[in-house]
Amino acid sequence: MQKKLEKYFDLLWPICRSLTGDGNRETLKILSEIVDLKISEIPSGQECFDWTVPDEWNVKDAWIKDSKGKKIIDFRKNNLHLLGYSEAFRGKLKLKELREHLYSIPEQPNVIPYLTSYYKPRWGFCISHKQMRKLREDDYEVCIDSVKDPEGSMTIAEAVLPGKSKKEILLSTYICHPSMANNELSGPLVTSFIYEKLKKKTERKFTYRFLFLPETIGTIYYLSVHGEELMKNLHAGFVVTCIGDRGNFTYKKSRRGDTPADRAAELVLNQTERKFIVEDFFPTGSDERQYCSPGFNLPVGSLMRTRYGKYKQYHTSADNRKFISFKKMEESVEKYIEIINTLENNGTYVNTLPYCEPQLGKRDLYPTLGSQKDTTEFVNSIMWVLNLSDGKNDTIEISRRSGIKFEIINEAAQKLFEKGLLKNSENEDGDDND
Repeated sequence: MQKKLEKYFDLLWPICRSLTGDGNRETLKILSEIVDLKISEIPSGQECFDWTVPDEWNVKDAWIKDSKGKKIIDFRKNNLHLLGYSEAFRGKLKLKELREHLYSIPEQPNVIPYLTSYYKPRWGFCISHKQMRKLREDDYEVCIDSVKDPEGSMTIAEAVLPGKSKKEILLSTYICHPSMANNELSGPLVTSFIYEKLKKKTERKFTYRFLFLPETIGTIYYLSVHGEELMKNLHAGFVVTCIGDRGNFTYKKSRRGDTPADRAAELVLNQTERKFIVEDFFPTGSDERQYCSPGFNLPVGSLMRTRYGKYKQYHTSADNRKFISFKKMEESVEKYIEIINTLENNGTYVNTLPYCEPQLGKRDLYPTLGSQKDTTEFVNSIMWVLNLSDGKNDTIEISRRSGIKFEIINEAAQKLFEKGLLKNSENEDGDDND
């Protein structure tokens, strides 16, 4: 998988993405080699709740030249140089005038910042503060060859893998950032390879919905059309972002804080990771703030590595190929699969013989071979499952309370079910545990 991740990263890296435009279309066309995407165009001017889909923005070229004709800033060398959604401009400026349109980070003098002006008309360039300090009095020629088209559109994509249940698990990621590695490409790539793995499963309990959207406006539009459907069917959801660096995992809970997504993610991290962070929901960040807005309050969290805003490379040119690890990205895919498998296998049961313990030996449920440790763990798991299977505790909760790994609790539950000592209970979403 690492080689494929690297291959697609290199294909996607040079593309200038934004809320709209040909870069997004090219990105989705490439990802369609992995994911069976249904791509849609949403007209500019389309209203969605309190927002409006913006004019489509495309850039042919952008640069600044000094009086000798030397390009000192070149969009084609690094697409972060151009302020996102810059207006078209052509002219000559003195240094004082030019500085009003230049943006840098004095505290990080060697990096180019990533900045946008989506909803207020302006033009500008992003530049390292080191280069900013080197600029001398001169006549500078500026060219921004960009177009904002009110007759254009915003490109979004989705894919669905059907399961036995209409209840869904959502994986949502965004495709609107230019050349940044962790904060942009890790999300779509990890999401795509989760899709590839799940597609190979012969049986899926849940239906899986994958969304590739421009951040904020894309998600707001999608919710304006499909929000009621998601409120009815969504069992668990995740926003996939900042998932490719070398940091420990971070899980940001949903607004509710105790959804299946939250409980499964926290259990898996507790049982598989030595160091990790779990954070309560807060109403800033990525698209979880739209899914978890009070009107929807959907069960959507976000599994990341180093969270956005928590690493100095964030929203700068230092968030590059060197900053990420394709090995860690592959491990991130597998971690999501572990969480998904936990959700797939989670069940709520009722003990059919709740008065005292059933006789395990006559049902061949008391092991007679194996190490003492293995025997003790197996019997303990059976006792925990029998005791807590009252129709209120699911196997995630039994695993959490017992401290026994989920796969062992699940195996015990399946064997007890086969022996008739457990029966299905209606779970919180109304799906039978079959």
